[in-house]
Amino acid sequence: MEIMDVCGREFQVIRLLGRGKGGYSYLVTDGENVFVLKQIHHEHCAYYTFGDKLQSELRDYERLMAIGIPMPRMLAVDVEKERILKEYVEGDTIFDLVLRDEMKSEYIEQMCAMCEKLYPANTNIDYFPTNLIVRDGSLVYVDYECNDYSDQWNFENWGIRYWSKTPEFLQYLEEQKG
Repeated sequence: MEIMDVCGREFQVIRLLGRGKGGYSYLVTDGENVFVLKQIHHEHCAYYTFGDKLQSELRDYERLMAIGIPMPRMLAVDVEKERILKEYVEGDTIFDLVLRDEMKSEYIEQMCAMCEKLYPANTNIDYFPTNLIVRDGSLVYVDYECNDYSDQWNFENWGIRYWSKTPEFLQYLEEQKG
């Protein structure tokens, strides 16, 4: 079993949750509780440019907390190993709900309510449906990434394209298979 540590505290890896532009997220346990451990990676991303990925995560977390976006708490940061330990949010992703035809209009309404906080703060998040989980009926943004607001990348012009079985959503599914 793989063991990873954050600030000297060891965690057993349960499984890989996913790979994003900035890192790999793992479901881990300390033997009593489960957490998410994000390991920053330095793999090339053709459509996104990063500076210091870890510092970006920390800055973005603070920015979104100040705006009031529901997110998992950041529990620890290991700067040397470029790892972040955060609260695990149990629930289905919007992506999974779309896939199973269980999407509800109230989740889009909740996303629009988040946008009412984000846009005046000159901020967009990554609206891709794998980044939002429904916990007890409420949306939680489980990524910390955010950027300055742009019409091109807002929810209405970009994110919504993946919140139902649109051609973009179905194309993404096909790309993941191959």
